Amino acid sequence: MKNKKILVCDDDQGILEMLELLLDDDGYQVVLEPNSVNAIRTIEKEHPDLILLDIWMPVISGDQILRALKADQQKSHIPVLMYSASTDGSTIAQNSGADAFLSKPFDLTELLSEIESLLLESDHAKRQ
Repeated sequence: MKNKKILVCDDDQGILEMLELLLDDDGYQVVLEPNSVNAIRTIEKEHPDLILLDIWMPVISGDQILRALKADQQKSHIPVLMYSASTDGSTIAQNSGADAFLSKPFDLTELLSEIESLLLESDHAKRQ
């Protein structure tokens, strides 16, 4: 399960650094993208196994990025876990096609368990 590549897209440097430490420590390859404008290009270049996506970012919001991903057959299979401090974050995530949602501040154990679960589902789907 480890050795998977996770892309984290968030404009908050503190969150990027914290998630990089956590995920790297847990054995994942981590790619950070602080600029939502570059997110799709970075996804095309890096081919992540999973994407962690903040909903509220300047210029292009996470739900816009997710809609573009889900509309692209080459990338629509990549599991996306969205997160936000917003009260309507869960609804936005659900409406834009997220595979999972966590509200900020999130519990790190819960985050890792959600990532593990999404990667297992994704691997299972690929073998079908």
